[in-house]
Amino acid sequence: MKLVTVAGPPSSGKTAIIVKALGHLQREGRRVGVVKFDCLASHDAELFRAAGIPALVGLSGNFCPDHYFTTNIEDCFAWGRRQDLALLVSESAGLCNRCAPHIRGHLAVCVLDQLAGVHTPLKVGPMLKTADLVLVTKGDIVSQAEREVFAFRVRQVNARARLLFVNGITGQGSWEVSRLWDEAPEDTPLTGGRLRFPVPSAVCSYCLGETAIGAEHQHGTVRKIQIPEAESH
Repeated sequence: MKLVTVAGPPSSGKTAIIVKALGHLQREGRRVGVVKFDCLASHDAELFRAAGIPALVGLSGNFCPDHYFTTNIEDCFAWGRRQDLALLVSESAGLCNRCAPHIRGHLAVCVLDQLAGVHTPLKVGPMLKTADLVLVTKGDIVSQAEREVFAFRVRQVNARARLLFVNGITGQGSWEVSRLWDEAPEDTPLTGGRLRFPVPSAVCSYCLGETAIGAEHQHGTVRKIQIPEAESH
């Protein structure tokens, strides 16, 4: 079975692209499935199942999404094998742009929204920097110059990744995406594998349920902002 990790900011078009791309593979007789990782709520499983795609949904709640992904992806991978899938897609929303849900040896995809602004790629962390394939959505409603500037910004962060402009509504570019996913590495071991980038630190007092504000309540891994001293007049 092949595993493809898809990540990107919320509402960037990940689900729509996945449905379109997997549709091409389904029509070729491939068995495909999706596991969707989110925080509070998700209705995407209904969209996948309506398209005939088996789907799992995992909600991290008050747990760090990256830690939740890392501790559950092995079980989801085993589920995909039991379903006799040829390809399993893991979808994860990069809620803080610091998410790192890509795994060494497995195809890594990052989805970005062209309308989010030309500086967006510089604000996105490992889910873009460590990706093999970058898919840019909504580029059809801006000028060619704006698309080129956005592509340049993406390459400033990740020069080695392949970049495609796609449309999750019309499906434009989804066939090319399906070809790349169909060529993803197969039967790469997951157990014992490694993430491409460490997940965020999550061992401060607020991670453990603290709600009070104040230095005396802040324990564990705490990072303070550097504020320069006021200039004397």
